[in-house]
Parts: sequence; structure tokens; C-alpha cells
Amino acid sequence: MEKFPVIDMGNLNNEERAATMETIKDACENWGFFELVNHGISIELMDTVERLTKEHYKKCMEQRFKEMVASKGLESAQSEINDLDWESTFFLRHLPVSNISEIPDLDQDYRKVIKDFAVELEKLAELLLDLLCENLGLEKGYLKKVFYGSKGPNFGTKVSNYPPCPKPELIKGLRAHTDAGGIILLFQDHKVSGLQLLKDGHWIDVPPMRHSIVINLGDQLEVITNGKYKSVIHRVVTQAEGNRMSIASFYNPGNDAVIAPAQALVKEDETSQVYPKFVFDDYMKLYAGLKFQAKEPRFEAMKSSSINLGPIATV
Repeated sequence: MEKFPVIDMGNLNNEERAATMETIKDACENWGFFELVNHGISIELMDTVERLTKEHYKKCMEQRFKEMVASKGLESAQSEINDLDWESTFFLRHLPVSNISEIPDLDQDYRKVIKDFAVELEKLAELLLDLLCENLGLEKGYLKKVFYGSKGPNFGTKVSNYPPCPKPELIKGLRAHTDAGGIILLFQDHKVSGLQLLKDGHWIDVPPMRHSIVINLGDQLEVITNGKYKSVIHRVVTQAEGNRMSIASFYNPGNDAVIAPAQALVKEDETSQVYPKFVFDDYMKLYAGLKFQAKEPRFEAMKSSSINLGPIATV
């Protein structure tokens, strides 16, 4: 069994840089996922985020989740449930405009810590995009520029808890899907597992690792790289014991950003542009109803909206 790729970011600043960049390249091409250690986000900040997230769930979310389970009779399910997920979530928006002050039930300490964490994740996302540019032979800043649109990128966080499930064989924590957006940065529970990705027809566990950040690539990066990098199907399986924390932050293109294969990654001597050109918000509207279906029909559907968007961006 291949080993899940773990990247030590500290090695980007020493003689191991070339080998580390090669590992990132291989992970993007063959996994769509990798795990970062020594990523520059302080351990103290991460510990505080984890503690306050778990306290918030206990105080504000747990009882609501139990009431939802009871109302739907999920604990007595006898057959597989395919139309909902065993998760308790709320969403935060950071960019272009934050909504953290509007979210009810968050105490001031938690609001501040989440804001501080988001700033660090934003920096890490933009660093990663430039590392991807370097590996792809694109001009530094190319991906960030494409994502920018006219008002800057969309950046938000989904805070989730996956409580113990009495029927883990019948209910998924989160059904299988690819992510619609750009680059996803996940701070996950280091004790309770559950995240899996589909590779070569097999479900592979994404290993819980203390103070790591798990990275995965969304559909937009598959399009921009003309399929060189792939968004990968993943899911969350439930556990009979343990409450799994998941804080997934999505660094996505702006609503009006025009997404298309980078010209440098389309061979000029053949019709090798296999992905459409579209406006990101149009893709998101389509994705909203088709999240848990295959991505390929989504790409096909967007080809009809490719008309009159002008030439592909160059590096």
C-alpha cells in the first residue's frame, strides 16, 4: 500500500527543497491530497481553536444535533441512508467580506481566534498556490490572479463535528463528493478518524496527525491545470465512538473569476484543451444541486456556458 503523502514545509528552506517540491508534485498528480507539517501556523493557536470549537459544540450544537437525529428516527434506521449526512455544521465567511460577527452563539474569544486562524490559513493557501505554479511552470502569482476576479477570492470555513453514530454501516458522516472550489485546508481531529479518499478504486484513510493541515484540490484546479492535477472523491465515515472535529477552509475563486485551462498547459499542436471555460459562480450554482454526483457531467454542462468569454488567460 502506498504511503499517504506528508510534506514537511520546513524542508522548503533547506537542501531538501527540490525533493519536497517533487513530493508535492506527485501528491497533486496522483493523490489530490497531502498533509502538511511544520506549516508555520502556531501550535498554540491550533490548540486554542480546537478547544474552543469542541466547547462550542458541547454548549451550542450537541443538543440540536440530538434533536435532529430523534426527529428523523435515524438511530433506528434499518437500511442505508443516502439522502443526509451525520454531521453538525456551521459556516463562516472570511473573504471578500467577513460574516463572523453575524454568527449567533459564538463568544468573543472564539470569534477572535477563528479570525486569527483564518488569516494564517489565507497566507498558507496563497503560498501553496505559488508552489503549485512553480511545479506547473506557471508564472508566480498566476493562480492567485485567476482566483481574484474583480473583488478578490472567496474564502470561508465549514466547522463540523461528527458525533458517535449507532449505525456507522448505514449512515455516512459526509457522502462521497469532490470539492467544487480551489484549494482546501483542513484542520482535523487527531484522535478520531473518518476522512477517506478514493484512489485506484480503494478507500484510503487520511491519517489523523496532531497539528497537521490536510490539503486537497478542488474542481477549479483540475480545470486550470487542464487535468494535470485532479480533484479527488472523498467522504467521511462515521464512528461508533468518539466525536470527530473537522475545520475545513475553502480558498476559492471570486464569484466573477473566469476559470479555464492555463494556456501554458494546453499543447498548441493538438486540441488538448479538454476542460471548459466558465465563470466560477455559474459552476457553483450547478454544483449546488449535483454535489454528490460525478464531476464529469458538471464539466460537460459548463461547456455550453463557455461561449463569448474571450481567450484563455496566458502566463
